[in-house]
Amino acid sequence: MTENSQSRRGRPANEALGQTIVDAACELFVELGFQATTLDKVAQRARISKLSIYRHFENKEALFSAAIAAHCHQFAPQALVEGVDGSAEHQLMAVGTSLLRTLLSPEVRSVEAMIMADKTNQKSLSKLHYEAGPAYVIAQIEALLRQLHTKAVLNVPDPLQSARLFAALIKGSDLLIIARFDEARAEDDNEIESYCRSAVAMFVAAHGGNNHAGG
Repeated sequence: MTENSQSRRGRPANEALGQTIVDAACELFVELGFQATTLDKVAQRARISKLSIYRHFENKEALFSAAIAAHCHQFAPQALVEGVDGSAEHQLMAVGTSLLRTLLSPEVRSVEAMIMADKTNQKSLSKLHYEAGPAYVIAQIEALLRQLHTKAVLNVPDPLQSARLFAALIKGSDLLIIARFDEARAEDDNEIESYCRSAVAMFVAAHGGNNHAGG
């Protein structure tokens, strides 16, 4: 294969290398914290040269953003595609349960704990985390709500504000606190489904038209 020219454009090799770097960085950020994670250590963990990292990421901050984004981008488009043919409730359940499972995952909780523990970089890391994570997720939910409003399935005159409210209903689940002392209960599918069903029912009732029921 013409490794360099091919990977620049059609880039299977490039993408795989980028993913390897992000995975190694993720592990190190959680293990050592942002401050103690260096690009040298990431290169060592990924078994590549530091120069290879710079070909993909401008600096450590860019790598941190990519690590956060990898988790969120993984779940959001998939959840929206999954529910695309169902009722509003079905689609919102797909998004809500995916989001809650993502928030409950040990990786995501570890990254949040790491940010809170880093007093020096907390502001800048929180901003990077927000832009790569929550802001992206809210934009995905906003796009879905705009679609449902256009089809007159729900009445959502302000999709951005409603997306923020929907995300808050999921982010506000007590399961995220329960996970700190009882992981088995917090990650139980019935608990997750039951909470999300209630959240979706409340959200749909607040944005109701006649046509939102899925039968």
